[in-house]
Amino acid sequence: MDVSITGVGLHPFGRFDGVTVTDMGVTAVQAALAEAGNPQFQAAFCASVYSGVASGHKVLGSLGLTGVPIVNVEAGCASGGAALMLAAHAIANGQYDTVLVFGMEKMPKGIIRSSFFEPWREQGGLAVTPAYFALRAQRLVRESGVTKEHLARVVVKNRANGARNPNAMYQTPTTADAVLGSRLVCEPLHLHMLCSPNEGAAAVVLQKARPGDGAVRIAAAALRSHLPGSVLGEATPMSGIDDTGIDPPSTLAADAAYAEAGLGPADLHVVEGQDTDAARELLGYEELRLCERGGAAGLVERGDTEPGGRLPVNPSGGLLAKGEPLGASALGQVVEITQQLRGTAGPRQVDGARVGLAHTVGRGANAAVIICTR
Repeated sequence: MDVSITGVGLHPFGRFDGVTVTDMGVTAVQAALAEAGNPQFQAAFCASVYSGVASGHKVLGSLGLTGVPIVNVEAGCASGGAALMLAAHAIANGQYDTVLVFGMEKMPKGIIRSSFFEPWREQGGLAVTPAYFALRAQRLVRESGVTKEHLARVVVKNRANGARNPNAMYQTPTTADAVLGSRLVCEPLHLHMLCSPNEGAAAVVLQKARPGDGAVRIAAAALRSHLPGSVLGEATPMSGIDDTGIDPPSTLAADAAYAEAGLGPADLHVVEGQDTDAARELLGYEELRLCERGGAAGLVERGDTEPGGRLPVNPSGGLLAKGEPLGASALGQVVEITQQLRGTAGPRQVDGARVGLAHTVGRGANAAVIICTR
């Protein structure tokens, strides 16, 4: 795919009283456009879930940059990945030369409420709730040998990475004892094993690649939805009867992205993965084929996903350190991967990173996988 990332921008993730979601989007867009040299873009794609009607128009209207097609995209936590896929393929297909992609969110506090789920499902804890996450984690414990200690190590890793990221919500490291000593929310998940919905924005400028420009390239961008029948599917938990042989949307998206990029899991140098809870990151190891099914615990035990390990995961701190503003989440991952491949990630830098993957999972169920190269 002949598509380059020529500019990235962020509004830090956290809680910002008195700052509107439009303000945050403006900050990220201005930074990305400035880094790209303020090019004229022919289209814009805005990712958001809770920001209201035509939220992308409000951001670009504040900047006097309307007049082009502005497409507002919602795919749950994968909204940014969906927006980037649409933009990248529009350039690759010759429709545009330059496209702006941005996402922002100002999340309410507490569990993530969603009209996607029927009231009975939310009341039963089978929506975007710790109870559902815990069911998924319990199956991972049973099938992959994962323990609470493995889950705690994921949190310790990501919080340590977040301490090196000035744009993360939580910038202090933690210990396994502190994680396991935090309040038990729903077995086996403790409070510190769950990410915090919050606020923030991210933006990316995509342009038709020029030979020798040295820019980070989009090698693949894939979005896939769930297949019916999975008992613990992201879309309708507990509605299926079996999930034997049913690939989850993350695997479908990963396989499509690997095929499009002409690469495989063994070619990756760095990964930004969905860690809504600690078990979700470990499940992602298996769904993205970073290890065999049942092999997630082994990756943790060997330190493979730690900084300096064979395949560092979430050097940004992930959602466990950054928090999760839904519309900005996937694009925030792409910003991190871009900085890693440029070699500009500072104390978080993964040595020799040339191929990176970003992975998000959202209600629907949607899964987005973006592969970048340099």
